[in-house]
Amino acid sequence: MKSFCLFLILILSGITVSAQTNYTADSLNIRKIYDMSLLNGKSYNWLDHLSNEIGGRLSGSFNAQQAVEYTKAELEKLGLDKVWLQPVMVPKWTRGEREFAYVQTAPGVTRNVNITALGGSIATPAGGTKAKVIEVQGLEQLKEYGRENIEGKIVFYNRPMRADLIQTFDAYGGCVDQRYSGAEEAAKYGAVGVIVRSMNLRMDDFPHTGSMSYGDTPENKRIPAAAISTNDAKYLSGILKIQKDLELYFRMNCENHEDVKSYNVIGEITGSENPKEIMVVGGHLDSWDLGDGSHDDGAGVVQSMEVLRLFKEIGYKPKKTLRVVLFMNEENGLRGGNKYAEVAKSKSEDHVFALESDAGGFTPRGFGITATDAQFEKILSWKKLFKPYLIHYFERGGGGADINPLKDEKIVLAGLRPDSQRYFDYHHAANDTFDKVNKRELELGAATMASLVFLVDKYGFNNINKETSELAD
Repeated sequence: MKSFCLFLILILSGITVSAQTNYTADSLNIRKIYDMSLLNGKSYNWLDHLSNEIGGRLSGSFNAQQAVEYTKAELEKLGLDKVWLQPVMVPKWTRGEREFAYVQTAPGVTRNVNITALGGSIATPAGGTKAKVIEVQGLEQLKEYGRENIEGKIVFYNRPMRADLIQTFDAYGGCVDQRYSGAEEAAKYGAVGVIVRSMNLRMDDFPHTGSMSYGDTPENKRIPAAAISTNDAKYLSGILKIQKDLELYFRMNCENHEDVKSYNVIGEITGSENPKEIMVVGGHLDSWDLGDGSHDDGAGVVQSMEVLRLFKEIGYKPKKTLRVVLFMNEENGLRGGNKYAEVAKSKSEDHVFALESDAGGFTPRGFGITATDAQFEKILSWKKLFKPYLIHYFERGGGGADINPLKDEKIVLAGLRPDSQRYFDYHHAANDTFDKVNKRELELGAATMASLVFLVDKYGFNNINKETSELAD
């Protein structure tokens, strides 16, 4: 009996020593990743070029093509095993001349307001659209007012993002339907146009664009749709309480065109042990055209590129194949994400993990993760490795729009979660520019992504029920 007890003690001691050895080795490798990103990073320089030399990268535009060529060339410089372009047909929409709008409270008495066309909107008539305004708080209120109160008017959707929600993406999700479907629904009641309060938590003069849809509305029944800044939404709502018969005038020159060819940009490090198992890191290369798309999603693009560069720099050869995918057309169609998944499935590729960065280049807080209970518990066991970097957020539910089409019963999807409190100050607006990105925060995000990929590559999710993790507390 004593011999058996001694044997157990020796076995348990060996397990403890092995776990501590792995923890120490993993800590050192992750430290190397952070040091390389912070002391010798390239993400900020790449973003500088994307933002300041190329600018906004609307799908189908000349700038988007320039971004494709630039990022492909930069990936080739890294000495990856393979770099290629994946063709994809994308929608092409142009804004035309700058939009103009004013509120008229009496003959000859007007005040200009800041608006911007929503992506995919039709233009107003050449002379603009002028009509009385009806304010609603959401799509459901249209039915309450009915055609008799809406026909011939401009519908003003004025439901704000909820300031009491700490998770700002929840606040965004709570009111974005009025932007996306507002014109489609208002047209059913005879409205002649739609003005939508910008998806923005702060009060300012920047209107925020974004995608919208007409659904199956016939072309001759479609109405123009624009976003209005939060300051001007407040003004318009206030003056409507005093003067319900005021009129709003707006003029837009946007146009929808035939689809054009573009590309996903893909780079790969072939796995040294399990090359058929594929891990993906990515962001979307396209952006809206008002700013230069630094936070949405230039930051995610360069952080994803940096993951592969960091592995090359520290001499880490992944066991599984690691791909960076720079998706085209996330903003107004998701064509790139769908095309990548379609091709992957047609080739029966085995994607085991995908990580997306599409929430801005702010200080990283952790990850949102879509996985089975056992997979999630294994990732949680790595949490203490991130503690020295103040990464604490590991929550269920996450991924990203471009990697979600890959979802099946096996793959783990993750999304980088930066601090989101300022994100919607810039989202889809003219102030989403390079000067709003902090170099250190951007580099911390890239290192955080690379660290998670490193751990997934090293430990994987095989035999997960046998051993959740050697690193568990």
